[in-house]
Amino acid sequence: MKKVAIGIDIGGTNTVFGVVDQEGHVMVRDKIDTPQKPKDEGAPAPEIGEYVNALSTTIEKLINSVKLLNSDVEILGIGIGAPNGNYYSGTIEYAPNLPFKGIIPLIDLLRKNFPELRALALTNDANAAAIGEMIYGGAKGMKDFVMYTLGTGVGSGIVVNGDLVYGHDGFAGECGHTMLVPDGRLCGCGTKGHLEAYCSAPGMKRTAFEILVRDNATQSLLAKYSFNDLNSKIIFEAAEKGDAVAKEVFAKTGEWLGQGLADTVHHLSPQAIFLFGGPTAAGDLIFKPAIDSMEAHLLPIFKNKIKVLPSQLPEGDAAVIGASALVWKEVDA
Repeated sequence: MKKVAIGIDIGGTNTVFGVVDQEGHVMVRDKIDTPQKPKDEGAPAPEIGEYVNALSTTIEKLINSVKLLNSDVEILGIGIGAPNGNYYSGTIEYAPNLPFKGIIPLIDLLRKNFPELRALALTNDANAAAIGEMIYGGAKGMKDFVMYTLGTGVGSGIVVNGDLVYGHDGFAGECGHTMLVPDGRLCGCGTKGHLEAYCSAPGMKRTAFEILVRDNATQSLLAKYSFNDLNSKIIFEAAEKGDAVAKEVFAKTGEWLGQGLADTVHHLSPQAIFLFGGPTAAGDLIFKPAIDSMEAHLLPIFKNKIKVLPSQLPEGDAAVIGASALVWKEVDA
């Protein structure tokens, strides 16, 4: 019998699903809209019950479609990656980019609809990516590594001695909120100077505009974009064309990221640090300055020992694959 797991990635815009086999192949996939926060402050927030019903209905359709492809298949469970997901309690807690308020007992709500499944588990998206890297990706066989996810924010998942580090409350591993610049840029969390404010995709955009203003760089390929329209992909494309501002954005982002990676090395001494997310598609534009900066900030005992590697998870399916990997960890535990 073929054993498979369902992976779910809950994002701010879409909730993406996939049925994943033990080799990390996504057999079928689907998605639904993630409810949005009401634009009017006085408007009622979306009901979690309606979302769970929509989620469950789509999962059931996904299961049925897999069984049509292969009747000799066993669905072992559901793994979910979500912002502010707490592995211990199966809850999503005060997620800033989701409309549901307070603490949402998502696993308990789903278990009522899928009592026959052996494993239901939830964690935050960066932790899910780390588990996915360990089971399906470049971290196979590694017992000590860290996953950094670069996107709207900077997330991280920490693996020590083969186990994901959750801390006493389920929320360990927020490397993106280490202090980089005291009293620096305002971070999305409300505190100033965090790594995320400089090395996330929005942070790169802020760096671009700081350089444009500093140099009055009206000839830059980036100068024609408004703040709302500019993104890290456009910056990358401009850098590839030799745009000086765009190239400096990657150089500065890599320099700041390297400082954060050095802190992580000093705390954990991992075998490797994996980088995942949109900005990492720029390759050496960000990897080289990040590695150079990390090495420059490391204690001598750590120099030239820590690998900084791109994730080997397929980008389009990485979040779903990572979430599904939670199931294998649960079943094997």
